[in-house]
Amino acid sequence: MSNSISLADTGDQPKLALIAGPTASGKSELAVRLAFQLGQSGRDAVVINADSAQVYRDLTVLSARPTEAEMRGVPHRLFGTWDGSVACSAADWAAAAKAEIDAAHHAGAIPILVGGTGLYIRTLLDGIAPVPPIDPSIRAEVRSLSPADLGEMLRREDPAAASRIAAADRTRLARALEVVRSTGRPLSEWQCQRAGGIAQSVDLHPLILLPERDALYARCNARFGDMIERGAAEEVIALLERGLDPALPVMRAIGVREIAAWLDGSIGRDEAVSRGQQATRNYAKRQYTWLAHQPPAHWMRLSPQSCDITGQFASLFRI
Repeated sequence: MSNSISLADTGDQPKLALIAGPTASGKSELAVRLAFQLGQSGRDAVVINADSAQVYRDLTVLSARPTEAEMRGVPHRLFGTWDGSVACSAADWAAAAKAEIDAAHHAGAIPILVGGTGLYIRTLLDGIAPVPPIDPSIRAEVRSLSPADLGEMLRREDPAAASRIAAADRTRLARALEVVRSTGRPLSEWQCQRAGGIAQSVDLHPLILLPERDALYARCNARFGDMIERGAAEEVIALLERGLDPALPVMRAIGVREIAAWLDGSIGRDEAVSRGQQATRNYAKRQYTWLAHQPPAHWMRLSPQSCDITGQFASLFRI
């Protein structure tokens, strides 16, 4: 990513703001503040979600989706757009995000992307690998493998992919194996031929929020505890009653499995909260590491306390 995404060379291109950060870093609040201040200066703005959990309407509480009050009247797009029964891939989201960005530009508004899902951001800006359709029989065979067999076969057939994908990430392991079996080429080769990205057609204004780690983890703990108080258990009950495939992203969202274990009596409430907090901290740590090292070095990285909206995004306020 760091070698492909770049800032546009000219201000003649339509402007796009990007506020990225780990969960609980305050990026959603900052995006609304930016949009609100742009509105006060005569520039309309639209906030567009780039968080893989907040796209699902079933995860209002557990995804920490902004409330109507938190939106402050600013238009928000792609929040709760997908039903949990349908997996939203990075390509699906990128296509929808492109449409929302184009709509904002045609309306004379500035789109503000906000989220922490690196794969979404990279797919939108860099494009996607033009992998041909996977042979259905190969896909079925790969998806039927046990986790141990899946890992072992990938190590034999695409050792590079096996070395960079976590052993517990069954979805990405299966994808890498089905690609090399169906196309005869490893996924890494296809990923070198990305197409469809918008990085070179917009005037990108990126900001990455990186709070002090202890403060971030404390916010993660507090946020999950607050979710329990705000009805996260009821949200999980509604999900479980739908009988959805446990492999769907919505069923693997942080908090769903932990609260489901509490509801079925496997663990107590306090243990569910503790596990949910730990899972949230782990996720924030992975996001923090990715955002600190993968996006281009010239992208500004700031703590929330040191962010000056009108200074950091000064050119967005020029009509």
